[in-house]
Amino acid sequence: MYFVNVEQIAVRLAMVENIVTVLKQLTTNWQGDTLQSFAQERALHLAAEIVTDVGNYIIDGFIMRDASSYEDIVDIIGEEGVYPEAIHDGLMELVLLRKPLVQQYFAWPRAELHPLSDRLPEILLQFKQAVEQYIEREL
Repeated sequence: MYFVNVEQIAVRLAMVENIVTVLKQLTTNWQGDTLQSFAQERALHLAAEIVTDVGNYIIDGFIMRDASSYEDIVDIIGEEGVYPEAIHDGLMELVLLRKPLVQQYFAWPRAELHPLSDRLPEILLQFKQAVEQYIEREL
């Protein structure tokens, strides 16, 4: 029997709608000012944290192989069929942003709209739906 912390997964997935809203607003009205730049950074950072946190809960709950990195989390849950293969590259691109956002924030190109910001809302919505379906199916 698995113990999957569905409550913590749901709390994290509930944030997806907010991130999607912010990213859509930013991509529609991008001016590259400081407020928008910081909002974009935070939205991308939170999105990466959501994907890796949810991935960790799934890996732990369904007793999948241990992840050795953030990228490995995405690979493992992808290999296990948690999300569709079509969003794998986008999720990988997202988690690869974590290090620059968290550790190299001083070098982040703040005036630029990151190319992932435009595609990420759809990727996140697909991820959320896929995770919810996977949990329902497997439990």
